Amino acid sequence: MRRIKSKHSKIRNTGLLYEFLLRQVTADVLDNDSKSRAVLILKKRFHENTELGKELALYNIIINKKFKSDKKAEYFINEVLKERTRISHSDLKREKYNLIKTLKENYDLNKFLSSKVNNYKTYASIYKLFEYASKLSPDEKTEAHFNLIEYVTTEDKNIKLSETVGGSKLPEDSDLRILTYRTLLEKFNQKYSKLNLPQKSLLRAYINNISGTNSLYEFIEKIKPALKSELKTYSKNVKDDVVKIKLKEAINSLDKFCSAKKSKLIKDSVVVQTMRYLELLKELKKSGNKNKKVV
Repeated sequence: MRRIKSKHSKIRNTGLLYEFLLRQVTADVLDNDSKSRAVLILKKRFHENTELGKELALYNIIINKKFKSDKKAEYFINEVLKERTRISHSDLKREKYNLIKTLKENYDLNKFLSSKVNNYKTYASIYKLFEYASKLSPDEKTEAHFNLIEYVTTEDKNIKLSETVGGSKLPEDSDLRILTYRTLLEKFNQKYSKLNLPQKSLLRAYINNISGTNSLYEFIEKIKPALKSELKTYSKNVKDDVVKIKLKEAINSLDKFCSAKKSKLIKDSVVVQTMRYLELLKELKKSGNKNKKVV
């Protein structure tokens, strides 16, 4: 059989298309767009009865699964590839063509496909093994296969959505709003090395606030006094006078940046500012007194 030089295609990668649509949902939610086209596309094209939905499930199981043993990982990858052969190639091709056509009609594809996606190499490797199978050269097949083995056996140290939610049940559907928090968490993971318990608690309050209650407002109002007090305490350990002045200005502005208006509706910017203050406290604690009580 003639071997071909495979080429990864973003626009034909089911896993990436789904991720880009989630990012569009995020943008629509933040713009208060109640008629998000991305939501409609996701619901129509990626349900469990479509071949796209079935292929997406296989992408997701690789992206989300972890093993400590290379042997188990090897068996797992082979089983997923075997399952992929059960998907109707002709139906999948038709569904993907219609999806791409819809995306072209609704979005500027250059912009739509431009955002950075974590684990891009993993998505590309899955695509090559799914799309080209036995047509890959030995070198390419080995590289793609071992990229996946390495991925599923490497511990992911980033915060997961489940860590911020704990044992509480997430709201169902809500026009896929909950899916946008994957992007939110990804951004926080890129910004900060590792979120601590207070930061995870803030995200938990944020996520569980979808129902429109005042729980997020109450949470931030509750932690603000202790946060402000501890920032003042730990800032005393700073030796640089210029840094000390800037810290004082930042602490004095905490109430301004981390407060809601009379409506008690918390904007995303307030959550981000509160997260930054918690990060500042975390950094101050690293270089200061380690025995103080955590917020």
